[in-house]
Amino acid sequence: MKRREWLATAASLSSLAALGGLAGCASAPLRGTGDLGTVIGRANGTLYIVDTSTRALLGEVKGLGDLSHASVVYSRDGLFAFVFGRDGALTRVNLLEQRITHRVMQAGNSIGGAISADGTLVAAQNYTPGGIKVFDARTLELLADVPAAYAPGKLSRVVGLVDLPGRRFAYSLFDADAIWVTDCSDPRHPVTQKFEGIGRQPYDALVTPNGRHYIAGLFGEDGLAMIDLWADQPTVRRILGGYGKGQQPLPVYKMPHLRGWAVAGRHAYLPAIGRHEVLVVDTESWAEVARIPVAGQPVFVMARPDGGQVWVNFSVPDYHRVQVVDTRNQAVIRTLEPGKAVLHMEFTPRGEAVWISSRDDNRVSVIDTRSMATLARLDVPAPSGIFFTSRAARMGF
Repeated sequence: MKRREWLATAASLSSLAALGGLAGCASAPLRGTGDLGTVIGRANGTLYIVDTSTRALLGEVKGLGDLSHASVVYSRDGLFAFVFGRDGALTRVNLLEQRITHRVMQAGNSIGGAISADGTLVAAQNYTPGGIKVFDARTLELLADVPAAYAPGKLSRVVGLVDLPGRRFAYSLFDADAIWVTDCSDPRHPVTQKFEGIGRQPYDALVTPNGRHYIAGLFGEDGLAMIDLWADQPTVRRILGGYGKGQQPLPVYKMPHLRGWAVAGRHAYLPAIGRHEVLVVDTESWAEVARIPVAGQPVFVMARPDGGQVWVNFSVPDYHRVQVVDTRNQAVIRTLEPGKAVLHMEFTPRGEAVWISSRDDNRVSVIDTRSMATLARLDVPAPSGIFFTSRAARMGF
């Protein structure tokens, strides 16, 4: 065979091999991660992976330990879920491969965490020992340990951890009546700014979607504590002080939650501690502008992505109900009963549907947010938290 003929034959065989490789790739399904999410299997230590477009259960990842108060954050590309277990475990899960890539037991009692704005750092907030720990998002190598020490030999439980621009994290110290902001620009040498005496027992917090205001709810008194993080010299400001003055508070059966998802337009919608009310706050003046009577003690108050609706679920004995508030007239327009023990809600990225977990009915319901029709039901054992990968692009989620 002449050299020219040999080269032509080799090129032809190479092209066939390449086509065969492409055909092989085409036979394997390719997908992105933008329409994926996870549901926490509270009772069996399992993470269920779901598709929000097809409303289908894709698979499950077992062996995640105690998920009784678990939460999830995502890598910036939505490929990895970081699961914070109540038993102190931090687990990194590849959603497409449906497997655990890394896992560390980083504390004795943990209730959640956050991922830095640049996606390089993952922080866990801990009850035992009290404080935060910061990890490399790729390897889960421990980079920083910040004990929440507020007195000799005393560590506070940490709540309300959120990510801020610039590799910073803000969080509240329940036992120390304080808010701390830790700068992890150099994660091996974190710098913490401490705000003391902010009010009694901050129990959870939110950061507004623009990253400007950090607001902690107070369990030990009526009111909230707010910091303007854009200020040259940030200070704590009390807002909604005495919102329950003159009223007898009810026993609190489940601690409410505060997150950035409660901000719709220029208003924030906040659960009133020990009351059957949602407080409406103007985010320009931070004054109360309305109160919305609701069916029970609110736990999650969540705004639909377009801000047109706010959905509310409740503690016992009303935790089989969900109410829908129209933000145009600040009134309840619908009461739904999707199942027993509603623990969590999550809107699809553009808000056309909401997913609701009903722990005691072992199901997740998908509901159309306009018609209120049930679009699908998924069988999941004792589901609790629902987290979609669209959170990866949002601050404070």
